[in-house]
Amino acid sequence: MAVTFGAVFVTMLVIMDPIGNVPIFLSVTRRLSPRERSKSALLAVLTASVVIAGFAIGGRQVLGFLDVSVPALQGAGGLLLLLVALQLLMSADDDDAESPAIDHVAVAMVPLGTPLLAGPGAIVAAIVFVQNSSTARERWLIAAALAVVLVLVYLAMRFAELVNRLIGQSGILLLSRIAGLLLAAIAVQMIADSVTGFINSAA
Repeated sequence: MAVTFGAVFVTMLVIMDPIGNVPIFLSVTRRLSPRERSKSALLAVLTASVVIAGFAIGGRQVLGFLDVSVPALQGAGGLLLLLVALQLLMSADDDDAESPAIDHVAVAMVPLGTPLLAGPGAIVAAIVFVQNSSTARERWLIAAALAVVLVLVYLAMRFAELVNRLIGQSGILLLSRIAGLLLAAIAVQMIADSVTGFINSAA
Protein backbone atom coordinates (compact mmCIF):
# COMPACT_ATOMS: atom_id res chain seq x y z
CA MET A 1 0.00 0.00 0.00
CA ALA A 2 2.89 2.34 0.78
CA VAL A 3 4.18 1.64 -2.73
CA THR A 4 0.89 2.89 -4.19
CA PHE A 5 1.03 6.10 -2.16
CA GLY A 6 4.68 6.69 -3.05
CA ALA A 7 4.16 6.05 -6.76
CA VAL A 8 1.22 8.44 -6.99
CA PHE A 9 2.96 11.07 -4.85
CA VAL A 10 6.20 11.08 -6.81
CA THR A 11 4.47 10.97 -10.20
CA MET A 12 2.07 13.81 -9.46
CA LEU A 13 4.76 15.87 -7.74
CA VAL A 14 6.99 15.68 -10.81
CA ILE A 15 4.12 16.45 -13.20
CA MET A 16 2.74 19.42 -11.22
CA ASP A 17 6.22 20.72 -10.27
CA PRO A 18 5.28 23.13 -7.41
CA ILE A 19 8.62 24.98 -7.37
CA GLY A 20 8.87 25.20 -11.15
CA ASN A 21 5.40 26.74 -11.39
CA VAL A 22 6.19 29.59 -8.98
CA PRO A 23 7.70 31.88 -11.68
CA ILE A 24 4.74 31.21 -13.96
CA PHE A 25 2.29 31.88 -11.11
CA LEU A 26 4.00 35.18 -10.25
CA SER A 27 4.07 36.21 -13.91
CA VAL A 28 0.42 35.45 -14.60
CA THR A 29 -0.73 37.16 -11.37
CA ARG A 30 1.71 40.09 -11.38
CA ARG A 31 -1.09 42.68 -11.83
CA LEU A 32 -3.04 41.31 -8.86
CA SER A 33 -2.90 42.57 -5.30
CA PRO A 34 -1.31 40.30 -2.64
CA ARG A 35 -4.76 39.35 -1.35
CA GLU A 36 -6.06 38.52 -4.83
CA ARG A 37 -2.88 36.53 -5.52
CA SER A 38 -3.47 34.44 -2.39
CA LYS A 39 -7.08 33.81 -3.41
CA SER A 40 -5.91 32.84 -6.90
CA ALA A 41 -3.50 30.27 -5.44
CA LEU A 42 -6.27 28.61 -3.43
CA LEU A 43 -8.80 28.71 -6.26
CA ALA A 44 -6.26 27.30 -8.74
CA VAL A 45 -5.58 24.33 -6.48
CA LEU A 46 -9.30 23.76 -5.89
CA THR A 47 -9.93 23.91 -9.65
CA ALA A 48 -7.14 21.42 -10.29
CA SER A 49 -8.52 19.15 -7.57
CA VAL A 50 -12.00 19.10 -9.09
CA VAL A 51 -10.74 18.56 -12.63
CA ILE A 52 -8.33 15.75 -11.71
CA ALA A 53 -10.86 14.04 -9.41
CA GLY A 54 -13.54 14.26 -12.06
CA PHE A 55 -11.36 12.73 -14.75
CA ALA A 56 -10.00 10.10 -12.35
CA ILE A 57 -13.53 8.93 -11.61
CA GLY A 58 -15.11 9.14 -15.04
CA GLY A 59 -12.46 10.40 -17.41
CA ARG A 60 -12.36 7.39 -19.70
CA GLN A 61 -16.14 7.38 -20.04
CA VAL A 62 -16.28 11.12 -20.77
CA LEU A 63 -13.50 11.01 -23.36
CA GLY A 64 -15.05 7.93 -24.94
CA PHE A 65 -18.51 9.49 -25.06
CA LEU A 66 -17.14 12.63 -26.72
CA ASP A 67 -14.87 10.54 -28.94
CA VAL A 68 -11.86 12.56 -27.76
CA SER A 69 -8.48 10.86 -27.58
CA VAL A 70 -5.69 11.56 -25.09
CA PRO A 71 -3.46 13.05 -27.84
CA ALA A 72 -6.28 15.47 -28.71
CA LEU A 73 -6.46 16.48 -25.05
CA GLN A 74 -2.70 17.02 -25.03
CA GLY A 75 -2.85 19.13 -28.19
CA ALA A 76 -5.65 21.32 -26.83
CA GLY A 77 -3.78 21.88 -23.56
CA GLY A 78 -0.59 22.70 -25.45
CA LEU A 79 -2.31 25.28 -27.64
CA LEU A 80 -3.94 26.93 -24.63
CA LEU A 81 -0.62 27.14 -22.77
CA LEU A 82 1.04 28.52 -25.92
CA LEU A 83 -1.45 31.39 -26.01
CA VAL A 84 -0.69 32.19 -22.37
CA ALA A 85 3.05 32.02 -23.07
CA LEU A 86 2.72 34.49 -25.95
CA GLN A 87 0.82 36.87 -23.69
CA LEU A 88 3.60 36.69 -21.10
CA LEU A 89 6.28 37.29 -23.73
CA MET A 90 4.55 40.22 -25.43
CA SER A 91 2.69 41.89 -22.55
CA ALA A 92 3.44 45.48 -21.66
CA ASP A 93 4.98 46.72 -18.44
CA ASP A 94 2.77 46.93 -15.35
CA ASP A 95 3.12 50.70 -15.40
CA ASP A 96 1.22 50.87 -18.68
CA ALA A 97 -2.03 52.65 -17.84
CA GLU A 98 -3.76 51.01 -20.77
CA SER A 99 -3.05 47.48 -19.52
CA PRO A 100 -6.44 45.85 -18.95
CA ALA A 101 -7.41 44.68 -15.49
CA ILE A 102 -7.51 40.96 -14.95
CA ASP A 103 -9.97 38.86 -13.00
CA HIS A 104 -8.22 36.77 -10.34
CA VAL A 105 -11.00 34.16 -10.50
CA ALA A 106 -10.63 33.68 -14.26
CA VAL A 107 -6.83 33.57 -14.03
CA ALA A 108 -6.98 31.02 -11.21
CA MET A 109 -9.20 28.69 -13.21
CA VAL A 110 -7.48 29.17 -16.60
CA PRO A 111 -4.56 28.86 -17.09
CA LEU A 112 -3.42 28.15 -13.51
CA GLY A 113 -5.94 25.52 -12.38
CA THR A 114 -6.10 23.98 -15.82
CA PRO A 115 -4.15 23.22 -17.93
CA LEU A 116 -1.06 24.27 -15.91
CA LEU A 117 -1.78 22.16 -12.81
CA ALA A 118 -4.51 19.84 -14.04
CA GLY A 119 -2.96 19.32 -17.45
CA PRO A 120 -3.08 16.28 -19.73
CA GLY A 121 -0.18 14.65 -17.87
CA ALA A 122 -1.84 14.87 -14.46
CA ILE A 123 -5.24 13.86 -15.85
CA VAL A 124 -3.92 10.81 -17.70
CA ALA A 125 -1.82 9.75 -14.70
CA ALA A 126 -4.86 9.98 -12.41
CA ILE A 127 -6.98 7.94 -14.82
CA VAL A 128 -4.30 5.23 -15.09
CA PHE A 129 -3.74 5.01 -11.32
CA VAL A 130 -7.45 4.68 -10.59
CA GLN A 131 -7.94 2.09 -13.34
CA ASN A 132 -5.04 0.00 -12.01
CA SER A 133 -6.35 0.09 -8.43
CA SER A 134 -8.27 -2.98 -7.28
CA THR A 135 -9.44 -2.06 -3.77
CA ALA A 136 -11.12 0.87 -2.06
CA ARG A 137 -8.04 1.21 0.18
CA GLU A 138 -5.82 1.75 -2.85
CA ARG A 139 -8.17 4.41 -4.17
CA TRP A 140 -8.08 6.22 -0.82
CA LEU A 141 -4.28 6.10 -0.90
CA ILE A 142 -4.33 7.60 -4.40
CA ALA A 143 -6.62 10.38 -3.17
CA ALA A 144 -4.41 11.00 -0.12
CA ALA A 145 -1.23 11.20 -2.22
CA LEU A 146 -2.90 13.60 -4.64
CA ALA A 147 -4.14 15.73 -1.73
CA VAL A 148 -0.62 15.98 -0.26
CA VAL A 149 0.79 17.07 -3.65
CA LEU A 150 -1.93 19.70 -4.07
CA VAL A 151 -1.21 21.06 -0.59
CA LEU A 152 2.46 21.40 -1.53
CA VAL A 153 1.46 23.16 -4.76
CA TYR A 154 -0.74 25.57 -2.80
CA LEU A 155 2.01 26.34 -0.28
CA ALA A 156 4.49 27.02 -3.09
CA MET A 157 2.12 29.49 -4.76
CA ARG A 158 0.80 30.95 -1.51
CA PHE A 159 4.28 31.94 -0.35
CA ALA A 160 5.36 33.07 -3.80
CA GLU A 161 4.51 36.53 -2.49
CA LEU A 162 7.76 36.37 -0.50
CA VAL A 163 9.61 36.00 -3.80
CA ASN A 164 7.63 38.92 -5.16
CA ARG A 165 8.73 41.14 -2.26
CA LEU A 166 12.36 40.13 -2.68
CA ILE A 167 12.75 40.79 -6.40
CA GLY A 168 10.17 43.57 -6.88
CA GLN A 169 8.04 44.46 -9.89
CA SER A 170 11.00 44.83 -12.25
CA GLY A 171 12.18 41.37 -11.28
CA ILE A 172 8.69 39.97 -11.82
CA LEU A 173 8.57 41.55 -15.27
CA LEU A 174 11.89 39.93 -16.16
CA LEU A 175 10.69 36.68 -14.63
CA SER A 176 7.53 36.86 -16.75
CA ARG A 177 9.61 36.88 -19.94
CA ILE A 178 11.63 33.87 -18.77
CA ALA A 179 8.47 32.10 -17.60
CA GLY A 180 6.82 32.83 -20.95
CA LEU A 181 9.72 31.22 -22.77
CA LEU A 182 9.65 28.15 -20.51
CA LEU A 183 5.87 27.90 -20.79
CA ALA A 184 6.12 28.11 -24.58
CA ALA A 185 8.60 25.23 -24.51
CA ILE A 186 6.23 23.17 -22.33
CA ALA A 187 3.37 23.95 -24.71
CA VAL A 188 5.36 22.95 -27.79
CA GLN A 189 6.39 19.71 -26.07
CA MET A 190 2.74 18.94 -25.29
CA ILE A 191 1.79 19.57 -28.92
CA ALA A 192 4.70 17.38 -30.10
CA ASP A 193 3.56 14.60 -27.76
CA SER A 194 0.06 15.00 -29.16
CA VAL A 195 1.31 14.62 -32.75
CA THR A 196 3.39 11.59 -31.74
CA GLY A 197 0.36 10.06 -30.06
CA PHE A 198 -1.75 10.53 -33.21
CA ILE A 199 0.96 8.96 -35.36
CA ASN A 200 1.37 5.99 -33.01
CA SER A 201 -2.38 5.40 -32.85
CA ALA A 202 -2.66 5.55 -36.64
CA ALA A 203 0.21 3.11 -37.03
